[in-house]
Amino acid sequence: MPLFYLMAEKDDAPGIIVIGMILIFASLVIAVFAAVLQKLLKDAIELKSENDLTV
Repeated sequence: MPLFYLMAEKDDAPGIIVIGMILIFASLVIAVFAAVLQKLLKDAIELKSENDLTV
């Protein structure tokens, strides 16, 4: 992000900072999505193992 800020100050283009924010936001969204998928997979594996033990 500091690199984007320095480039924006040099070229006097505030849109470059917005691009940096979008990259940070996209990374955050991907991390949250991966965490949700990880929890769902863990619950599914636990449920399957419980169902395998029932007769």
